[in-house]
Amino acid sequence: MMAGKGGLTKLDVGVLSAEQQEKLREFKIKTRIDNERYLRSHPEVEILIGNFLRDVLLERPTDIQEFAAEHFTNPNLQVVISSKMDRKIGTE
Repeated sequence: MMAGKGGLTKLDVGVLSAEQQEKLREFKIKTRIDNERYLRSHPEVEILIGNFLRDVLLERPTDIQEFAAEHFTNPNLQVVISSKMDRKIGTE
């Protein structure tokens, strides 16, 4: 990888051997499959993220980090997500 002003910015594939490139490709595929399996076994993640993004777009907070901290530490968050999970399961 090539270092830029902000750190690592660009993958320089030319510095990897063919074997390293193949291992990297296999690693990426395995990681994507593992991530997909995880997300399918935890549908609440989609609801958590979707709920957060909806609230961000509706409220358009000026301090997104503070908004996110408040959103994800809301003591009622589990109840809200559980309710949405129940509704989602009921519509399937």
